[in-house]
Amino acid sequence: MPIRTAVPPRVLTVAGSDSGGGAGIQADLKTMLALGVHGMSVLTAVTAQNSLGVQGAWELPVDAVRAQYRSVVDDIGVQAVKTGMLASAALVETVAELLAGTDAPVVVDPVGVSKHGDALLAAEALDSVRTKLLPVATVATPNLDEVAQLTGVQVTDEDGMRRAAAEILAFGPRWALIKGGHLPGEAVDLLTDGSAEHWLRAPRYDNRHTHGTGCTLASAIASGLALGQDVPTAVEGAKAYVTGAIRAGFALGGGIGPVDHGWRTRQAG
Repeated sequence: MPIRTAVPPRVLTVAGSDSGGGAGIQADLKTMLALGVHGMSVLTAVTAQNSLGVQGAWELPVDAVRAQYRSVVDDIGVQAVKTGMLASAALVETVAELLAGTDAPVVVDPVGVSKHGDALLAAEALDSVRTKLLPVATVATPNLDEVAQLTGVQVTDEDGMRRAAAEILAFGPRWALIKGGHLPGEAVDLLTDGSAEHWLRAPRYDNRHTHGTGCTLASAIASGLALGQDVPTAVEGAKAYVTGAIRAGFALGGGIGPVDHGWRTRQAG
């Protein structure tokens, strides 16, 4: 086989670690590999986490997060950045400042709680997410629980998703992707920049093993942007990838298992 010499696009995840491997930076890096980009990481927090929930979480010092970011960006460079668990107001503000000085699209997954309902963001950090982090986002990807946390809007139908998108866009991101996976019926998401609307629909699979869906989707969008796609194209491709990963999700441990980040490889085999 010929030796590859071309450098793939580089994507940086700024997020927490999931020791169970289904979400967090582990999910991000698996997604990036699956989609053909080079994944890099800035670790913001360490969690003790498995299929049953989060047993503990420890955030890293601000200086450690800043040093990781500068180390990667100043030497290697990035074509896109994705943020996930940022834990505290201090980390949110530090990361927002770093992103503002980086010339690359940013996908913000405003992680508030885990799949099991465990808090991953301090309540006092919500205002920093609204005023510091969302304004530097190219795409913000809140689920309906995160929409309620950030805006107070309780979404129960597709019209509610429109209201939620308007509220999120008011904080400053260029695009809002409102994830309607918690609504009944088909899995529907709304992507909008305030003018154009893109409704993305997919079948809902009867599979409870969905740990890591939000991290995976945001990382897939960032990968598409790094590959030169525009936002609607990147989001559409990410939706298709995560839908396949949900369909192939598998049991691990005694609780909720992860989506399958390698489903395309296994399917091809």
